[in-house]
Amino acid sequence: MNYKFFKLKIITIIIAFIAVGCDENKLEPIENNTTPPGTVSNVTVENLAGKAKITYALPKDQDLLYVKAEYTLANGKRMEIKSSYYSNSLIVEGFSKAEEQTVTLYAVNRSEVSSEPVEVKVNPLESPIWDVFRSLETKAAFGGVFLSAENMLRHELALLVMEKDQSGEWVINPNSVYTSTDKIKRTVRPFTVEAHDLAITVRDRWLNYTDTLFVTITPLLELPLPKSGYKHFPLPGDTPSHTTAVPKGMWDGEIMNWPNVFLTQGNISGQHIVTIDTGVLAQMSRIVIWDYPEYYNGRTYYYIGNLKEFEIYGSANPNPDGSLDDSWIKLGSYNAVKPSGLPFGEQTDEDYQVANAGFSWDFESDAPKVRYLRIKSLKNWAGIGSMSIGEIQVYGDPN
Repeated sequence: MNYKFFKLKIITIIIAFIAVGCDENKLEPIENNTTPPGTVSNVTVENLAGKAKITYALPKDQDLLYVKAEYTLANGKRMEIKSSYYSNSLIVEGFSKAEEQTVTLYAVNRSEVSSEPVEVKVNPLESPIWDVFRSLETKAAFGGVFLSAENMLRHELALLVMEKDQSGEWVINPNSVYTSTDKIKRTVRPFTVEAHDLAITVRDRWLNYTDTLFVTITPLLELPLPKSGYKHFPLPGDTPSHTTAVPKGMWDGEIMNWPNVFLTQGNISGQHIVTIDTGVLAQMSRIVIWDYPEYYNGRTYYYIGNLKEFEIYGSANPNPDGSLDDSWIKLGSYNAVKPSGLPFGEQTDEDYQVANAGFSWDFESDAPKVRYLRIKSLKNWAGIGSMSIGEIQVYGDPN
C-alpha cells in the first residue's frame, strides 16, 4: 500500500513539473529577434468619408507579423490600428472634419520589435455625421418631437436630444436615437404638452460631434387608449383569423409568445384585413405594433407574416357592408424597414431591439376623430398578404 502511495506521489510530481514547464514555454516569445524589420514602402492613400484607406508594400522580413498605424483624433483620442501581414492595406477612421491628418506606420515582427516610423499624410473627407446633421428636420409630434434625417452611408451614430435640467445643465434624453439605418424617422418621447427648448446634435462612435440645432417644440397631447376597450369588429371582406392565434391576442399584454398573438389564415391569397374597435372616439395619434417573432434562429423579426407594406384606416361610423368607402379615412401608408438592411432571415442586435420595443406608426395629424381602425396588409416580409401581430397599443387625444 505504501509502495502504491509512493508511486502515485512520484507520478504527481512529474506531471506537476511538466505542467510548469508548459506554462513557462507559453510565456516565452515565439522568437527573439531584436533586429527591427524593414519599413513599409510605396504608400498610397484613398481618402473616404471620415476615414482613409492606406495601401503599401510590405518589407521582405520573414518574421513580419503585422503593420501598425498610430494617429490621434481631433478630440484627443489616440488610435492604433493593426493589419496582418496577409494584407497590404489598412483603414484609419474616426475623423470628423475634412482636414489633413498624420498617420504613422510601423512594421512589427514576431518578437514585437517595430520598424522605423513612416509618416503618411491623409486627407479624409468630411464625416458622414455632417450630412446627417444638415439633413436633420424636426417638428412637434403627439407626446414628443419628430426627427427625420438621411444617413445614406449607414453610419453608426446617435441623434442626441437634450434639454436643460433644474441646474441649467444640458441632459441627454435617454430615448434619443441610436441607429445605423439609412432613412431616420423617429419620434422621441415622452414630453409634457408645453414648450420645450431642445438642443439636438449628431455623434458617432468615436465621440465626434456636429454642431447643435436649437429648437423650441410644443408637443401635442397624447394618451394611451386603454386596451380594456379594444375588441374585434369583423366586417365583410375581413380575413379569417388563425384558429388559435385570434385577434384578442393583440391586446392581452403578451407581446410575442404563441398563442397570445394574432395571425390571419396564411392559405388565403390577396391582401389581408382586420378591423378593431378601440372603444373610444378620439383624435388618434399613432399605433405601436409589436411584430410576432418567429421561432427561427432563436426569435426572428422581419420574417414571414410580419407587416412590411401596409395601410391603416380609421372610421367613426363604418359602413356595415365592409367597403373601404368614404366612411373610412386613410390614417397612413407604411413600409417597415430593417435598420441593418440585412437579407431576409438575418438580423442584428439593433434589428431585434428595435422590433422588440414595438414599431410606432404615426397617423395623419389632421385626421378627424375615429373609433374603429382597419389594418390592411399589402405585403408581408415573405411577399404575401397574411399578417402576424404580437400586440398593439393605440394612442391619441380622446378629449
